[in-house]
Amino acid sequence: MRRRLTVAVLGVVVGTLVLTVAGSLLLVRRAAVSTAQTELVAEVEAVGGLVSTSPAATDARVVKLLRRVGGFDLVFAGVTAGGTVVSLPAPLVPGVMNAPALQRDRTVTGSVGRVVFAAVPVGLTANQRARLAPGLALADLPVLVLTRVVPNQFNGVAYFFLVGGVVLVVGAVVAAVLARRISSPLVRAVQATREIADGNLRATVPVSPHDYPELTELAEAINAMGEHLSRAQGLERQFLMSVSHDLRTPLTSIRGYADAVSEGATDDVAGAVGIIAAEARRLERLVQDLLDLARLDARQFSLHPQRIDCADVVEAVVDGFHPAATTEGIELATSDDLRSGLWVDADPDRVGQIVANLVENALKFASTRVEVGAGALGAWTGVWVVDDGPGIGAEDLPRIFERHFRSDRVSARTIGSGLGLAIVAELAAAMGAVVRAESPVAGGRGARMVLWMATRSEPAAPGPQTPPPPPGGPDGGGGQTAGDASG
Repeated sequence: MRRRLTVAVLGVVVGTLVLTVAGSLLLVRRAAVSTAQTELVAEVEAVGGLVSTSPAATDARVVKLLRRVGGFDLVFAGVTAGGTVVSLPAPLVPGVMNAPALQRDRTVTGSVGRVVFAAVPVGLTANQRARLAPGLALADLPVLVLTRVVPNQFNGVAYFFLVGGVVLVVGAVVAAVLARRISSPLVRAVQATREIADGNLRATVPVSPHDYPELTELAEAINAMGEHLSRAQGLERQFLMSVSHDLRTPLTSIRGYADAVSEGATDDVAGAVGIIAAEARRLERLVQDLLDLARLDARQFSLHPQRIDCADVVEAVVDGFHPAATTEGIELATSDDLRSGLWVDADPDRVGQIVANLVENALKFASTRVEVGAGALGAWTGVWVVDDGPGIGAEDLPRIFERHFRSDRVSARTIGSGLGLAIVAELAAAMGAVVRAESPVAGGRGARMVLWMATRSEPAAPGPQTPPPPPGGPDGGGGQTAGDASG
């Protein structure tokens, strides 16, 4: 690439020099010819007038003196009655003379190669005609012709070559430097991307302060890409390890208790069966979460939106989680101001799944109480889940819904797969809703998860309705893709 850039720049320089020299020589030649013609016209008219009025001017010595002083050749030609110019000096030919103009007593000028001429009719006596133009017939019109050779314009070519050589040297140096400054960063970028493609995600493109801004931006973009890929690879490994652990734990329990029952090693068969059933449900939930994320990624997740009352969904979810909350010693309640008539267009099953995931996440971190509520705020309806746990760090809030992300909140009662809040964010985005996390809530503690949906009017009759356009959220922002912050 560097060689091609150098050759291209030098080609432009050479082409420019050739065009400049050729154009300059052409302009110089035209200017020299034009100047010579103008001078000869004035000179031929002056000499012609002198010859016509002063017979002494036709003396051979005077003519020789005029030639020497004027720097031109002086000859006498003639125009025949038929309009043909005769007795012209070489390299002039009759075709270059405008005979009709001469017959009308006008001055004629032109050029043949480097020879410039000017001609004017003159009046000669018989004696002058015999001395100066003996070859002319009495009927021929005498014409005074002055010729001059224009200096060779190629005499200055050496100067042009000298200047051109200097310009070529400078152009070669500039081309080499420019090609190196452009190609070197690109070569470094290619090497880094090849290393990244081979699996070395820590490879970076060195950035020089002398690089062009566009190439610096390219290098920084590649470095940022490698950094993101490295982070994603680390998160993926962490996610796979977590999922593997979550799959292995219930399977180990199921196998252990199943072996104990089959071998008669336990007297509490009912308790062992209960544990097996609980671990099987846990395993089923994890597999279902993985399937849900896979469907969302493949955009094969089915939604059946209709006009629903958020209060009904909240009450149904809370009723379903009462036994689990009681087991954990957590008070699970709905907010005091929960009321019916909070209408939105959404899939009731998916909204219930979102609220259930939020409640399940809150139960892991709550100290004594989890509250679930819903309410309207302007054109928006929110469903929230609040816990009185340790809260979420400010540095974790922006990433709380990212996939594979685990918060550093105080140890939870149970360690989850890290998928719950990811599914919440994906489902919310699929339905055109927005989910937000807020912390702390009160006294520097607690966390609030809020699902915002566009408020709708009470339906005239039950039945599916047209889904609303995706909202931008209560704060004007768009939906977001997120992941689970629960452990």
